[in-house]
Amino acid sequence: MGKIRIRSGRGTKIIEVDDSGQKWSGEDFKKVQADRKEGSKDKYISVGRGTSKIKFGDIPSTPQKSTKGMWVSSGRGTGRRKLKK
Repeated sequence: MGKIRIRSGRGTKIIEVDDSGQKWSGEDFKKVQADRKEGSKDKYISVGRGTSKIKFGDIPSTPQKSTKGMWVSSGRGTGRRKLKK
C-alpha cells in the first residue's frame, strides 16, 4: 500500500515501514480482538493495581449499549448536555 512513519526512542527516531493494511477500528478490529482472546485463554492479566490476576479468557465481552439519554459534562465540568443518539 504505502509507507508509515513510526516514532521510536522517546520520539527522537523515525522509522519508515510498509503499510500492511492493518485495521485499528470498527468490525475488523473486533474480529482481531476476538481472535486474540481465543488464542490466549491460558494467559493471565494482572488487575486491581497489580494485586491479583485473572485469566484472559474469563473476561466477558463488552456489550454495546445505547448512550441515548445520558448526560455529558462540558467545559470544566460546570456544564452538561443530554445525548440524543
